Amino acid sequence: PFRVEHPAGGYKKLFETVEELSSPVTAHVTGRIPTWLRGSLLRCGPGLFEVGAEPFYHLFDGQALLHKFDFKEGHVTYHRRFVRTDAYVRAMTEKRIVITEFGTYAYPDPCKNIFSRFFSYFKGVEVTDNALVNVYPVGEDYYACTETNFITRINPDTLETIKQVDLCKYVSVNGATAHPHIENDGTVYNIGNCFGKNFALAYNIIRIPPLQADKEDPMNKSEVVVQFPCSDRFKPSYVHSFGLTSNYIVFVETPVKINLLKFLSSWSLWGANYMDCFESNETMGVWLHVAEKKKGRLLNIKYRTSAFNLFHHINTYEDNGFLIVDLCTWKGFEFVYNYLYLANLRANWDEVKRQAEKAPQPEARRYVLPLNIDKVLAWLHTTAAASRAWRCWYGPRVVKSSSPNSWCEVHQINYKKYSGKPYTYTYGLGLNHFVPDRLCKLNVKTKETWVWQEPDSYPSEPIFVSHPDALEEDDGVVLSIVISPGAGPKPAYLLILNAKDMSEVARAEVEVNIPVTFHGLFKRA
Repeated sequence: PFRVEHPAGGYKKLFETVEELSSPVTAHVTGRIPTWLRGSLLRCGPGLFEVGAEPFYHLFDGQALLHKFDFKEGHVTYHRRFVRTDAYVRAMTEKRIVITEFGTYAYPDPCKNIFSRFFSYFKGVEVTDNALVNVYPVGEDYYACTETNFITRINPDTLETIKQVDLCKYVSVNGATAHPHIENDGTVYNIGNCFGKNFALAYNIIRIPPLQADKEDPMNKSEVVVQFPCSDRFKPSYVHSFGLTSNYIVFVETPVKINLLKFLSSWSLWGANYMDCFESNETMGVWLHVAEKKKGRLLNIKYRTSAFNLFHHINTYEDNGFLIVDLCTWKGFEFVYNYLYLANLRANWDEVKRQAEKAPQPEARRYVLPLNIDKVLAWLHTTAAASRAWRCWYGPRVVKSSSPNSWCEVHQINYKKYSGKPYTYTYGLGLNHFVPDRLCKLNVKTKETWVWQEPDSYPSEPIFVSHPDALEEDDGVVLSIVISPGAGPKPAYLLILNAKDMSEVARAEVEVNIPVTFHGLFKRA
């Protein structure tokens, strides 16, 4: 795609504090909303970037704001409320940052004397519950989440906060990702770090069953189905998502590590936060692990490849004795989050470009993993010695690599029908030096691409919504929240594209700015 420049810096509006709404506002529609599109687009992101005079420093620190666009008979309304997490409520009450966030340290209460401050260090870690990353269903309930052990149940209609839930009370994990897999029957799978055998670290896959006839909360029935060992017993890898097919679970262990000793000790250190606890293992590369889903058994094969960061799996499926694993990778072992401090993202355009050029570069990759080594020795051209070691070294097939800093992240597919199955299309958010400035559709078979882009317009992750009578994979629409601070009186709108060719179907404009959102879902009416 043609590289667009952003000298006006309109993208800075993505990182500006906004107020919540007391009630939904009507959006001004141009074009025609498809009559079959009925339901709500729910999305999460930061909405409060400072408390009083105290700023948050990192993209993942601002307090969680829940957004909803409602579609009914061709009309659209927009609503948003802050999630009433402990982090938010206490910040509002004390008018300061009370709980340490991902990249911002919460200083002790200046009103307390030195003794009570000293003793508060020994009360244990206060882990944030700032649910700013995603929203997902469990049974009939909806939860906003971050990546800690706390998730927050919300009302998807009113956006009110119902209660905080501690995953540790249900299952053995220290935290869980914001990217669970939801199967069509409502079963939820997720992954989180845990303490395994002999105090060594491991990664647990947890399963939450669908709602049963007894209507009991499915959380009470959650269980660990398989445990992946950690390549370094004291330093688990950062895990953001994982792959799932009908028979297999794929876990990609990257070189971005959490130094647990630093993590535990840093809570008594003045000024430390989560970001201070990450480090890179420069020699391990990447290890891919596979487990059998139904038997909960690890495959006795470790696949190894060169270093990359991984946040989002695109899709995973089985193909004649192989697993096809499509990933959104960032080349190298340096942690991409190091480049996502708000000072970097709010800088003037030339400085934004200068910083981003130093960062790992994104690339969509396909890894093909043989499930039975004996059958593919000839195919692999490996030596008998290498096969006996049960380790295979893999290079990827590049699905899409474009000029530096211009490929797409946060990929979405026709999830309900094609997750874990052979598929053709993925929809992504185009990042231009970390500035989101276009929406892309990719045919993973032919590499054909379609792009939606407008000057000084900054979209969010695209969400695919299938037509109820769809015959083809891409029969439906793509939804994205776009801010266009420079253009005209309306600062933001909900964009509806035809998923076939990424052409505009309609837009629903609102008279308020909408800050960055990370992930979300479409809840059908």
